[in-house]
Amino acid sequence: MECVLCHRLVEGLIIARNELAAAFPDAFPVSPGHVLIMPRRHESDFFALNWLEQEAMFRLIPAAREWIEAERSPDGYNLGVNIGSMAGQTIAHAHLHVIPRYAGDVPDPRGGVRWVLPERAPYWNF
Repeated sequence: MECVLCHRLVEGLIIARNELAAAFPDAFPVSPGHVLIMPRRHESDFFALNWLEQEAMFRLIPAAREWIEAERSPDGYNLGVNIGSMAGQTIAHAHLHVIPRYAGDVPDPRGGVRWVLPERAPYWNF
């Protein structure tokens, strides 16, 4: 089966790119403006990427933010990488999520990415 993210490199809206990575709108956005940044080389494990590939991905974050802010006015951002199925990775190609956040999108945004383990997220209650 063809990798859906590799396919996006060939066909799809690329909003930023460099020699080793590319960024494009998420096909199933968590919030308006959600962007994915991925290495050009097909590799499922972010930790298996070499440091140049990882750096290339992180170098595209400002361009992703600029693209988002050209159309939207987010109040914050979450950046995230799911590595392995137990961490929620569903597409076997490493990628970084740039998720814009908006006032009121959740009742209480405190804890941010800590909500991947809901019982432990509200550490201020412990």
